Amino acid sequence: MDILRDARTIIDEAIRAVLPDAAVRRALEHCAVSPGAIIVAVGKAAWRMANAAHDTLEGKVRAGLVITKYGHSEGPIGPMEIVEAGHPIPDANSIRGAEKALALVSGLTETDHVIFLISGGGSALFELPLPGVTLNDIQSVTSRLLTCGADIVEMNTIRKRLSGVKGGRFGQACAPAHVLTIALSDVLGDAPDAIASGPAAADMSTCADALAILNKYDIDLPERMLNHIRRETPKSMEHVHTETVGNVSRLCETATCVAERLGYRPLLLTTTLDSEARDAGMFLASIVREIVRSGQPVKPPCAVVLGGEVVVHVRGTGRGGRNQEFALAAAKGIDGLENVAIFSVGSDGTDGPTDAAGGIVTGDFAARCRAAGLSIDTYLANNDAYAILSDMDGLIITGPTGTNVNDLAVALVA
Repeated sequence: MDILRDARTIIDEAIRAVLPDAAVRRALEHCAVSPGAIIVAVGKAAWRMANAAHDTLEGKVRAGLVITKYGHSEGPIGPMEIVEAGHPIPDANSIRGAEKALALVSGLTETDHVIFLISGGGSALFELPLPGVTLNDIQSVTSRLLTCGADIVEMNTIRKRLSGVKGGRFGQACAPAHVLTIALSDVLGDAPDAIASGPAAADMSTCADALAILNKYDIDLPERMLNHIRRETPKSMEHVHTETVGNVSRLCETATCVAERLGYRPLLLTTTLDSEARDAGMFLASIVREIVRSGQPVKPPCAVVLGGEVVVHVRGTGRGGRNQEFALAAAKGIDGLENVAIFSVGSDGTDGPTDAAGGIVTGDFAARCRAAGLSIDTYLANNDAYAILSDMDGLIITGPTGTNVNDLAVALVA
């Protein structure tokens, strides 16, 4: 077995299985869409979703808009305008895109159809601050939530109450037109109101939830922002139908199938991983140690698969992302073990503010670091996983993948 080659095969095929093209086509083939439909696509997978929808609807598209992350557009799509914007922190283009989307759906009637394509990243890419709230306010609270380790649902609960397009407000703006939302889920549980902060979904979170989150992370907001936090979001969206066409479960199931085909006994441990990145990395490494020692919970050659989304409490000034930090923490736990590898990768191809999708380490990684005079603990303390993984050839580089359904972590024991 070539463990590194096998790891890359698992990564490539798992991501390929959750690309949105075929899923979007399947969703639209069963829907009656009137000529003159409008497409609005938001998220890291927006371009691929919009391209598939445009091709499937065969001339029925009157106009459209794609709002995606910088570098994620692959060229023009029919009559559709493309806006690239900031992620994970919204920027001026996030607002410009939202304003264009609202203009596109204004004045529609009940005979009109809006195809709303949503994927992970939409919370930052699709933004319009409510009156009295500035872009700087939203950037600041987003940054504070990120660095304190808030999970994606907690962040979205706050952000949707400061926005004119989140928490069902974009769906309200489309009424009375019929809205078909096709979603790629990057949140655990696939709740429609949590995916990209639910722009066209009835919001199940409450003002009390939002205030509890601010209290949990000790975040003080000015009264002009708290006024919006205390205001309820739309709780009904009868003109909207939502279909979720891809999620982390499919990502993990494909990884287990590919691993088995390559000769590993697969163990799908969870698709709901939700913890601190370095804790999760150390936990997976401990499972590998047990496998090597006792053959439990699965005998080698084996693959232990996890999916979900971990978080990082940022305390240092380095570069990295949650998947890179996961892998670097795991390196300590498998130090000295032969024929083992652990990787963690973001399905969207971008991990944190870096060009890497994640990281991969083997049992000799820690020893190679020591030989080079590099301390894993020092780099972890500074949240600088990118630098040490880069030096030790441990980065996973895929480029933007065109999808986004959470993260995949796998331990291989050959």
